[in-house]
Amino acid sequence: PEGEAGPRFPPGGGPYFPAAPPFPPRPLAEEEAAAQRQQDELWLSQFLGRRRAAPPPPPPPPPAAASPSSARELAVEALGRVARLASLCRTLRRREAEGDEAGWAQAREEAEEARRELREVVRPLREPGYREALRRKAERARKRRLRLQRRKQEAKAAKEEEAARAAEREAKIDQWRAKCIQEVEEKNREQELKAAADSVLSEVRKKQADTKRMVDILRALEKLRKLRKEAAGRKGVCPPPSADEAFENQVESLKTLLKNRTELYEAEERALRVMLEGEQEEERKREMEKKQKKEREKLLQQKLEIDSKLFGDPDEFPLAHLLQPFREYYLQAEHSVAALIQIRHEWDQYLVPADHPEGSCIPPGWVLPSLPTNDTWATAVR
Repeated sequence: PEGEAGPRFPPGGGPYFPAAPPFPPRPLAEEEAAAQRQQDELWLSQFLGRRRAAPPPPPPPPPAAASPSSARELAVEALGRVARLASLCRTLRRREAEGDEAGWAQAREEAEEARRELREVVRPLREPGYREALRRKAERARKRRLRLQRRKQEAKAAKEEEAARAAEREAKIDQWRAKCIQEVEEKNREQELKAAADSVLSEVRKKQADTKRMVDILRALEKLRKLRKEAAGRKGVCPPPSADEAFENQVESLKTLLKNRTELYEAEERALRVMLEGEQEEERKREMEKKQKKEREKLLQQKLEIDSKLFGDPDEFPLAHLLQPFREYYLQAEHSVAALIQIRHEWDQYLVPADHPEGSCIPPGWVLPSLPTNDTWATAVR
């Protein structure tokens, strides 16, 4: 009601507002003249209003484009207006409690102004289609954010995968380099051992040659003494028996020493020859192992090619697990002796003499299919 719009003051004015004195009664003629003047002013204002049309109200500003950023700004601004309006409401209650009519009226005007500003601020939010447009844009922004996040994750995963592949390549390269270095070191060590063995063997042979030369010298010395003794005997000069005995003892000791050295050198030579033969045997064994390894790898590669032709490449064929029972069936003889005997027994039932016109031998491996006869069949095989 209109009477409740303003503040309520106690009768008599209260302690701060004394009661106003009553107005003196107005004369009747003056009241009639005042009423007539009000009617004339009202008629004149209506007449002038009909003659001069009121200007149209200014068009409202166009609503802002619906976007999350503008909606956020509107929400922040509206919250500020709401906070100011709440503060003015508290001021109104306080003015009413204090009985300050002038302050209450001023606060009421400010509150009305704040309410109009709040309505003006939230007006775009009430426009038809604004919320739907805002929801669509927010959904597009969310999808775009998810798409960017997914691309970022994919790029990160690709980067990690590339780093893993690079690390794997580096590991393989390091392994290959270590293998090459080890092979070179082993080869150098073998050459050094062989050179050392050759050097020791040549030294032993040199010592054997020296020992043989010393033995020859002793024999020549014995012959020379015998000849000189015979020449002295013809002249009538005979050496004492003690000299012959001393010479014989000295020669025997030298022969024993040379014999021991010869046996020692022969033992060293045999040991060196055994060591060299062992090194050569190990080298031949390593060469044979390398050759066998290459042959096994070649046979394994051929087997993989044959298996890919018969059963398909497991990397290219996504349903390789469906063919696993057939693979196990055809390869069961490689893992079970009983299956091998059974399969061989089934083959033996069809044995015929070697001169049979329709006989044929058991194939040593897989029977490969023939190549496609035309391009259409080739595309079907692929």
